[in-house]
Amino acid sequence: MITQKTIQTARTTSKGTGNLQVVEFILGNELFAIDLFDTREVINTTDITPLPNTPSFIKGIIDLRGIITTIIDLKEMMHITREADGKKRSRIIVLDAGVSQKMIGVLVDDVLAVSTYTQEDIDRDTHASKSSDRDILGIIRKKVRTADHDKNELIIWLDIRTMIHKVEQDL
Repeated sequence: MITQKTIQTARTTSKGTGNLQVVEFILGNELFAIDLFDTREVINTTDITPLPNTPSFIKGIIDLRGIITTIIDLKEMMHITREADGKKRSRIIVLDAGVSQKMIGVLVDDVLAVSTYTQEDIDRDTHASKSSDRDILGIIRKKVRTADHDKNELIIWLDIRTMIHKVEQDL
């Protein structure tokens, strides 16, 4: 499991390298990532207290070690309707205090890893958009070695700061 200590260790070892470190996760059957420095920790899903009269993507609140934390269902916020294949282990990625003035966690289908990529692994031009509602910073090409050949998986690198900023008034 990815813990606050794992994230802190990864941050310390990568500072100043010029590489990108991300937390990789699944929504539906697609791979996504957010910047490691925008995360605080990853926790198991717990009981979420619903809030009345909020948008459907706001699942509610939890008490995270004495701090009330708002939980956003990232899949619902992004209108992803497909369910994840295989065993689903929902997790909450708690965002860093620099992302929002409020404590926020995002609910995802599963968290896979903390990974490091070089700038050559990232396509920032083709799919990133500064003026659309896509909130994509780029596409990461992840090299995966299989028994018979190497292949590339594509990971959508999300601009979580912009996404949260757009809905902050609802929180």
